[in-house]
Amino acid sequence: MKMRSVLLGTVFAAAGALGSASAAEVAVTCDTVGQAHDLCVKAVQEWEAKTGHTAKIVSVPQSATERLALYQQILGSGSNDIDVFQIDVIWPGILGSHLLDLKPYSKGVENEHFKPIIENNTYKGKLVAMPFYTDAGLMFYRKDLLEKYGKSVPTTWEELTATAKDVQAKERAAGNDKMWGFVYQAKAYEGLTCDAIEWIDSFGGGDIVNAEGDITVNNPKAAEALTLAASWVGDIAPEGVLNYMEEDARGVFQSGNSVFMRNWPYAWSLGQGADSPIKGKIGVTAVPKGGADGKASGALGGWQMAVSKYSKDPEAAASLALWLTSKEQQKNNAIEGSYNPTITALYDDKDVLAANPFMGDLKATFTNAVARPSRATGANYNKVSNAFYNAVHNVISGKSEADASLAKLEKDLKRIKRKAW
Repeated sequence: MKMRSVLLGTVFAAAGALGSASAAEVAVTCDTVGQAHDLCVKAVQEWEAKTGHTAKIVSVPQSATERLALYQQILGSGSNDIDVFQIDVIWPGILGSHLLDLKPYSKGVENEHFKPIIENNTYKGKLVAMPFYTDAGLMFYRKDLLEKYGKSVPTTWEELTATAKDVQAKERAAGNDKMWGFVYQAKAYEGLTCDAIEWIDSFGGGDIVNAEGDITVNNPKAAEALTLAASWVGDIAPEGVLNYMEEDARGVFQSGNSVFMRNWPYAWSLGQGADSPIKGKIGVTAVPKGGADGKASGALGGWQMAVSKYSKDPEAAASLALWLTSKEQQKNNAIEGSYNPTITALYDDKDVLAANPFMGDLKATFTNAVARPSRATGANYNKVSNAFYNAVHNVISGKSEADASLAKLEKDLKRIKRKAW
């Protein structure tokens, strides 16, 4: 505890939080998935104890789509009801005009973080958010079941499909009629955008809208990817997957009823928890390639902490945002919750790597993840994503063929873009 106090004192001195003349009360949003909520609450309580300020934690929807809509409503009205927002990696361009520039408060600490994420969080020259943790889609698998049936870890989607189908059938024949081959996020929401951009990019179908702002999604490779994904539903994945978000998929996998699961790194520590039925039976690998000529393509995710420019106590709010994203907190979150740091030095930290061996093994996955086209489409990104995940959902739910859905999507995106994004 003494060392912890020293670290706390160091970071607050850096953030300038100790110079506040009077106590303030700020409102902050915390994560809703995995252990992130509890870790955030604990960190906020430490900040309160050290600074004398108080913080109210505001509940927000689990769905990122619904959360963004709430944030836009609050910030768009100029409300100061929430001071510190946890925002998705794709939102700085959408919300940036309502957020405080953190550079006057950061004292250069942003230089310790991954440069591309800091650039992503810079809006019109202002640092509108600090990285909280980064993410990339990963493939989790039951290593005990693959060993039991003499299967290799698949490197392509085709191999995963065949392996999932075979192991599912054999496990059901052995008495587990609840076993499925593969679970993932297929509800019509932002999580499906992440999963589907992995499918499409892995086949060489691009990333919906390219860096120059050109609409590229209507192509044969994208159609091939979505056609394969549609074949999973009702075969190696339950029909209910069409309504799955992250925690739904984790619930099935962690209960021992799926061979493979696509999810984010946070699922590792929970799956290895003392009460987990599959503790010690989990492997983690890169998201598969789309055929022999494809590439492994995990979607870039991650969350940031931002401060509303309408906050009545911007100094206190900034100090909380900087504490939540500090090296000390990122190390703790990596060890306790397997949340990937955005601070480069922590990828060489022995404690972090001991808790999460895959962070070192799959570092390339995190540094080369495929980004959603939020920078290219700016404030229109939410409309683009909404059109994309609904088009994908129509394909995987059997309502539309891939070619027809992608052609319609292209028209919808052109209508959203008009002359420019």
